[in-house]
Amino acid sequence: MNALHGLRSTIRGQVWLPGEPDFDTVRRPWNLAVEQPVDAVVEAADAADVVALVRQARAAGLSIATQPSGHGASGRTGGSILLRTRRLDTLQVDAANRRARVGAGVRSGLVQAAAAPHGLTGLPGSSPVVSVAGVALGGGLSWFGRAHGWVADSVSAFDIVDAEGRERHVTADTEPELFWALRGGGGSFAIVTALELTLHPAPRLYGGRMLWPARHAPAVLDAYRTITATAPDELTVWLDLLHFPGAEPMVAVDTTYLGEPGDARTLLAPLDRLPAPLSDTRQPMSVAELGPITAEPTDPSAGLSHTELLTALDDEAVRTLLDDPIEPLLSAQLRHLGGALARPSDSPHGPLTEPYALYLFGLPTDPARAEAVSAKQRTLADALPTSGRKPLSFLNPSESVADVFTPDVLDRLRDIKRRHDPHDIFRANHPVEG
Repeated sequence: MNALHGLRSTIRGQVWLPGEPDFDTVRRPWNLAVEQPVDAVVEAADAADVVALVRQARAAGLSIATQPSGHGASGRTGGSILLRTRRLDTLQVDAANRRARVGAGVRSGLVQAAAAPHGLTGLPGSSPVVSVAGVALGGGLSWFGRAHGWVADSVSAFDIVDAEGRERHVTADTEPELFWALRGGGGSFAIVTALELTLHPAPRLYGGRMLWPARHAPAVLDAYRTITATAPDELTVWLDLLHFPGAEPMVAVDTTYLGEPGDARTLLAPLDRLPAPLSDTRQPMSVAELGPITAEPTDPSAGLSHTELLTALDDEAVRTLLDDPIEPLLSAQLRHLGGALARPSDSPHGPLTEPYALYLFGLPTDPARAEAVSAKQRTLADALPTSGRKPLSFLNPSESVADVFTPDVLDRLRDIKRRHDPHDIFRANHPVEG
C-alpha cells in the first residue's frame, strides 16, 4: 500500500485509490457488466508519467493493466494498477505522405475527422469512440478491412514504454519480433503511448442503413448473400437481425462503398428490388460520418457478446438464423469479411479466411435475462458452421487467446512475452502468459 500511496509523488496526472471519491467510477470498464477490481487507477498526463509508473510498479512488484477507455475489458485486473491513457492525445496527419501519428488515447472518430478533409481515411470500425491503439493491438476489423486488411496491417511504428521503464520506437526494422507481436497480439508486451499508421485514399464514400420489418428477413438475407457473393473489395455489407426492447423485430443492412455513388447503387441493386424499407439512410458521405450507420452506444453500458467466424452462409445456416426469433438477443449481426482480410498478413492472427463473422449481443438486465442471453448465444453458435477461432478484439470475458491464435503462434507470442516482460508487469485484457 505504501507503493500505491507513493504514486502521487511521481505521477503528474491523476491517481485514485480505493475508498476515495470517484474511485469506483473511474475503475469501471466500458462494459458495465464486467466487474473490474484494481488496486489503484492512474491517468497518465504524458509518456513520462507512463515511464514513472512502470518503474515504480517494477520496483514494487506490481502489474499494470492499460485501458484508454475500457473497451474489451475482461475483468482480469485483480491486484493491478489500472492505467488510463486517454490524455495521450497527440494527433498529427501528414497528408502528403498519407501518414498519421496517433496517441494511445485518441479515438477512431477523431482520426477520421482529421483525415477526411484530405480525402484520406484510417481503418475505422463500427464505433467512433474506441481507441485506435487498442483496436490495432487486437488486430482490428474495420469498415474498410476488405479493401485494406487488418487495422494492424496499416501500423508502421509503435512508441512504447517497455518493462524496464524505457521509451522505445519499435518498427519492423528495429525490433521485428516485438513489432510483429504488437500488431494484433494484444497488450501483454509493452505499453503503447503512440503509433504511426498509413492512411488510405478515400475521395468518395457512399454508405448508410436500410431497415425493414423482420417478416422480410428471408428476402433481405437472400439479397445479402447475392451481393456478398461477388462484392468487390471496396464494398462492405453487414446484416443485422434486431429486436429492441418494446419494439417489433427488424432486419437491417448496413453498407459502405469506397467509390462513386452510382457504382454503389448498381452493386446494391438487389436491395432495391425488395419491399420498401422503413428507412434508408444511404447517401454520399464523409469518412468522418460512419458512426451513425450502426448507431452504437457512445456511453458505457452493460452487455453480453459472443462472436463466431462462419465458414459458410449456406441454406442451413440461414434457416438456423431465421427459423426462431433472436429474442432474448438484441442483435445478431453478420459481417462480410474476405477481400484483403483473407490475403497474407504478417501479424499474429494472419489471414482471416472465414467469409463472415457473426456477432451476437444481448442486455443482461437481470440474472435470469443474462442466462437466457448466454444460452441463446450458445445455441446459435453450436448450430452454425464455425471455424472455432475468433478475432482478439471480439473476445468476451470468458474467452482467452487460445481461442484466437494457433498453437505455433501462441508459443511464439509466449516466447516474446518471456523475453520482453519476464516479471509480467503488463496485464492485457486477454493476456499472453509467458
